Amino acid sequence: MLLKIYPENPNPKDVKTIIECLNDGGIIIYPTDTVYGMGCDIFKTKTVERIAEIKGIRKDKANFSFICYDLSHLSDFAKPISNSTYKLMKKTLPGPFTFIVEASNNVPKLFQTKKKTVGIRIPDNDIIRNIVNELGHPIMSTSIHDEDDLIEYTTDPELIYEKYCDIVDIVIDGGFGDNEPSTVVSCINDDYQILRQGKGQIEDYL
Repeated sequence: MLLKIYPENPNPKDVKTIIECLNDGGIIIYPTDTVYGMGCDIFKTKTVERIAEIKGIRKDKANFSFICYDLSHLSDFAKPISNSTYKLMKKTLPGPFTFIVEASNNVPKLFQTKKKTVGIRIPDNDIIRNIVNELGHPIMSTSIHDEDDLIEYTTDPELIYEKYCDIVDIVIDGGFGDNEPSTVVSCINDDYQILRQGKGQIEDYL
C-alpha cells in the first residue's frame, strides 16, 4: 500500500492504519528529516529478522536505530548518560543525528544478541514522530539504500514503492526525501566521535 500523508497535518485515520500494521508485525517505509527509512515495531522479533534479511545482513551484526518521539524512552533502552551528553541530545533533537549510546539490558533481549550499544534517532519529521507517539514506543529503523552507484538514496516515494511494494506492507508518501543520511555520533564515555558525517553538523553544538 502507498499511503499519502501530509507532514503539516497527518490524518489520524491514516496514522491508525499504520499503527494497526505495526501491531500486526508489518514493515513500513517512512520519511524522516533525512533519507527514507524502513522499520517495524521493536517488539516484533520476527519482523526485525525479516528486515535484516531484506537488507542482506545478519540481525546480530545489524546497526539498527530506534526512532523515538522524544527523549522520554531513553532510560528504557540506554544506560544512564552524563549531563553533557543529555544536554547535547536535547539541543540537537529533533534533528538529523543518530546518537550511539550504551544499551540497557532491554536491547539485547529485543534483538537476541550481545549488543552493547544502541542508536537513538528523533527525526525532525512530524509524520514518523506522530506514528511513534501513537504507537507508544520506538520503532526500529534502517535507511533505504539504492543499488545505483550514483544515487545512494532514493528520494522519490513512488519509486521506493515500485521497488518495495511486494516486500513491505506500507510505503508512506510524505513527499520527496533527502539524499543525505543522518550524522552518526558515538557518545560512549562522552568521547564524541563522528562515525558517519551526514546532514547534521554536530560541531555547531559542541
